[in-house]
Amino acid sequence: MAAAGDRGGREAACGHDSYRSPLASRYASPEMCFLFSDKYKFRTWRQLWLWLAEAEQTLGLPITDEQIQEMKSNLDNIDFRMAAEEEMQLRHDVMAHVHTFAHCCPKAASIIHLGATSCYVGDNTDLIILRNAFDLLLPKLARVISRLADFAKEQADLPTLGFTHFQPAQLTTVGKRCCLWIQDLCMDLQNLKRVRDELRFRGVKGTTGTQASFLQLFEGDDQKVEQLDKMVTEKAGFKRAFIITGQTYTRKVDIEVLSVLASLGASVHKICTDIRLLANLKEMEEPFEKQQIGSSAMPYKRNPMRSERCCSLARHLMALVMDPLQTASVQWFERTLDDSANRRICLAEAFLTADTVLNTLQNISEGLVVYPKDCHEKIRVLSQQAAAVVKQEGGDNDLIERIQADAYFSPIHSQLDHLLDPSSFTGRASQQVQRFLEEEVCPLLKPYESVMKVKAELRL
Repeated sequence: MAAAGDRGGREAACGHDSYRSPLASRYASPEMCFLFSDKYKFRTWRQLWLWLAEAEQTLGLPITDEQIQEMKSNLDNIDFRMAAEEEMQLRHDVMAHVHTFAHCCPKAASIIHLGATSCYVGDNTDLIILRNAFDLLLPKLARVISRLADFAKEQADLPTLGFTHFQPAQLTTVGKRCCLWIQDLCMDLQNLKRVRDELRFRGVKGTTGTQASFLQLFEGDDQKVEQLDKMVTEKAGFKRAFIITGQTYTRKVDIEVLSVLASLGASVHKICTDIRLLANLKEMEEPFEKQQIGSSAMPYKRNPMRSERCCSLARHLMALVMDPLQTASVQWFERTLDDSANRRICLAEAFLTADTVLNTLQNISEGLVVYPKDCHEKIRVLSQQAAAVVKQEGGDNDLIERIQADAYFSPIHSQLDHLLDPSSFTGRASQQVQRFLEEEVCPLLKPYESVMKVKAELRL
């Protein structure tokens, strides 16, 4: 018993003498951390037990108003230490919390969890959290797109050297390159919204998905069992529930969820890698604060640490999709419990990581700095190389001076500045930027207009 008490104390304190995920302690937003907290999880379990009891009462089971009210009054009255002690005894987290809830609701004790199985609270809570986590991510992603769209519009006409194979190629514009980033993020926004909207509730299904326990409670009345499932689904805010489940909702859902988050991770990694390379080329930099230190040994350095952080975490986000892929593949028959411990980790970490990279990328996109003179110099030096002088003799690029001094080119000497204007070589880049932002980006962002003014806040 003492060990259980110590455990409860450690969970409550979570101090400096115990490991805590850096995602929670350093990076992710408070609102996302709260969504995956024990308090939110177990409070939702109690809410689900209340919804079940309310629906069962409505459909005729002998549940009193007094019992319902007692449950309502104790939704937030969670004794985490007692729950930890119960779990140490029972080795069953759901029954530990049934007992803990019943302790503060003695009149309702007999009807808490009536007819349900552990996955009634476990899986349905997970689905509620996944839905709400998407609802936190979607406006953040929309804001990143909006900030980058503003940047692309501002830089739509600024020529810069294009690269293929990271070798100098045809010219583009800074804004057009940014639109490549935006287009990927728009696909991510659509995919996240699709998966969020397609989430279905597990509902009220019983131990192996047959609803046998509820059919027994309602004395064989199929219609009432159907109504019970529908009522609880609606109380939880879902439009649909699965018709078919085993003990759990199919773990293919987790694959869908983490796949779109992994895809977002790939987009962020590509964007931030580009920014890191452009920083080295002295064409673009992420924000750099007055008191920020680039290197403890080299004070002149301006390291792209935010972009590096995004790449680091995006790799983790992309790797996490392997967990639900393997979990879904080994769910024997109606269910095996080897999904549980894995899902406790990968689902939370995926959303906390996605939350962090979006917060950080928004911060980057709100303060991107462009150096136009460096852009033009790269164009001049790299796009018009005098191969013999530069590569063989090691001298300066003097192609333009040679043209100006050669009488053969005298008919165009007066037009040389215009002919060498980099904007003459960017094709329809600026028009493409304008059309893309107007036709594809603006309509996609319209549902998020009310949250666009929120600034990014980094914890570290």
